[in-house]
Amino acid sequence: MANSPQAKKRIRRNANRAEINGARTSRIRNFIKKVETAVNEGDRKAAEEAMKNAKPEIDRGVAKGVLHKNTAARKKSRLSKRIAAM
Repeated sequence: MANSPQAKKRIRRNANRAEINGARTSRIRNFIKKVETAVNEGDRKAAEEAMKNAKPEIDRGVAKGVLHKNTAARKKSRLSKRIAAM
């Protein structure tokens, strides 16, 4: 159990950040799912539009520290590759 004021504050802060980061991660996953859904349906135009919306969201996740930059690059690359293969 945290006894010092600093430790108590850190616990509060970590709980708040976990909630915010969880929401951001979920948002990124939703954008990625939209791209994958469009690809699976074979709608290239919708997939490209969804990818255009997903890229900045993935990059924002990197900037906020939710995703590692290589993970983001890998996700964007794989999605782009699937769209190009259509």
